[in-house]
Amino acid sequence: MRIDVVSLFPEFVSQVAGHGVVGRAQERGLLTIHGWNPRDHAEGNYRRVDDRPFGGGPGMVMLIDPLQAVLKAAREADPRPAHTIYMSPQGAPLTQAKARELAGRERLILLCGRYEGVDERLLQAEVDEELSIGDYVLSGGELAAAVVIDAAARLLPGALNDAESAAQDSFEGEGGLLDCPHYTRPLEHPLGGVPPVLLSGNHAEIARWRRKQSLGRTWLRRPELIDRAALSKADRALLEAFLTELVAPGPE
Repeated sequence: MRIDVVSLFPEFVSQVAGHGVVGRAQERGLLTIHGWNPRDHAEGNYRRVDDRPFGGGPGMVMLIDPLQAVLKAAREADPRPAHTIYMSPQGAPLTQAKARELAGRERLILLCGRYEGVDERLLQAEVDEELSIGDYVLSGGELAAAVVIDAAARLLPGALNDAESAAQDSFEGEGGLLDCPHYTRPLEHPLGGVPPVLLSGNHAEIARWRRKQSLGRTWLRRPELIDRAALSKADRALLEAFLTELVAPGPE
């Protein structure tokens, strides 16, 4: 997979993407990341990439020509078709399903805006879709691009040391629910113990407990996901059991 990042600070994204799972994916030849700076394609002594908005108002808007030129250069660097995404708070929310879709593509171009944004005409002509990582505004699209890269790269076959890790993440698997709680050594700690079922060796009961916790945690923290999920009869019974245990009085 190849990802090209168009940004006034391409080194920022490359530094973030050089660590952890994304760094390993690059080392294993699963992913390459290339940065492109619009200033390198701007004209004039000042290499200007922005100007005042028509109609007045604060801030600056990124110019069409430098961005169009840098996008052209990025696309010509590899013969494979590139899906171009503009990182924007006005875009569709990034979801796990979208990350999986992007991980299935051979090439992505991530366009990172700055200032008040990008001339709308450039977006209409050159961008395939807009993506948002949340309902808030950042100083630029670089952090959002890094999030997209991480979310997609970890889903590439071979990126994770354990292929089951991604399958058990929140929003993955049946229903797109939150993950269950996890525990590790030590067995006993001043903060508490480990649920006995996890020590039982009964894999069927462990799977049942984990599914119940996943359903319950989703109901508590993200109830809208429960509303959207197609829960089976068994799932509904597990959720009911979780809620019953939640409100059951403790020992006197």
